Amino acid sequence: MSAAAAASSLAQAAPAQKSTGKKVLMKLGTQNGHSDEQLTLCAALGVNNICSGLPSSKIDGNWSTESLVKLREKVESKGIKLDMIPLPLSSAYITRAELPNIMLGKSPERDREIDSVLEIIRSASKAGIPAVKYNMSILGVVRSAPTKGRGGATYSTFRYAEAKQDPPLTEAGRVTEEIYWDRITYFLKRVVPVAEEFKVKIACHPHDPGMPADKGYRGVNTVLGSVDGLKKFLNIMPSKYHGLNFCQGTVSEMLKEPNKEIIDVIKYFGSRGKIFNVHFRNIEGGFLSFRETLPDNGDVNFINCIRAYKEVGYDGMLMPDHVPKIDGDTGGRQAFAYCYGYINALLQLVKMEG
Repeated sequence: MSAAAAASSLAQAAPAQKSTGKKVLMKLGTQNGHSDEQLTLCAALGVNNICSGLPSSKIDGNWSTESLVKLREKVESKGIKLDMIPLPLSSAYITRAELPNIMLGKSPERDREIDSVLEIIRSASKAGIPAVKYNMSILGVVRSAPTKGRGGATYSTFRYAEAKQDPPLTEAGRVTEEIYWDRITYFLKRVVPVAEEFKVKIACHPHDPGMPADKGYRGVNTVLGSVDGLKKFLNIMPSKYHGLNFCQGTVSEMLKEPNKEIIDVIKYFGSRGKIFNVHFRNIEGGFLSFRETLPDNGDVNFINCIRAYKEVGYDGMLMPDHVPKIDGDTGGRQAFAYCYGYINALLQLVKMEG
């Protein structure tokens, strides 16, 4: 089925929506790397905007202005726009992180690591790359045992009551809210002014998943694991270049009733221009108990969500993330292709609505 046909089908199934008179500014995107093979696939599937993979897992010459220009030109040679690159601050567990001392708060090592981040931001600006994304993670992405979903697919699952907190503390030791906020603030006070100076948007991913505020997980209180925490984060250094890699799946995981609450959250951050990128994924369940699904069989109504992004004038990428594992689908390619088509159909739908 073509995207237009799928959009027509969605339009028939969706409740009638009056025209808002607003243009659809958002774009279908991805973050699945920038190999020749991946770029060829994106071009064929109409994914015309991307966040690249890491230029290098180490801080080396691949992060220079010259190298980033070559990366951008490689992407553009396929008719695709390089909207964003990742900083070497991933969602990996702290001991596997590329720049671990930033979150460990260990000086002077963290100052040297922050200097590397600042140099990457400067290089991105000079190379014509408008945005970077990053994480401020200690725990990494925490999950319990996977479960079976539609058609026997394997769903990434989190049940707080079943998640093993062993050992009880991470290598970071006890990290209270106060300690975590101190480390985040230290980072932002050095990085946001440089992002402003060089006009590069810096997009932070929330902590995945949110944990109980009083208990945390393995001695870590995940301060970016709640909507209030994200609001506080953005207010530490107010700037139009300081915003969110808004993982809708992760934010849904913070909510007790995601389908009822997510629209207001999108409108809150979107109306303030704080959504720089969207990981457009769905879940079943909610706070402390959820499974990650394909976009059409989770609890959150994606038609209402994409209308909300349109309403607030969001102009960045909508990209799949964390697809279920399906037997025979090596690397999740078919699952991601399914998501691209679904998101493209949603974009066609809101364009048709005017």
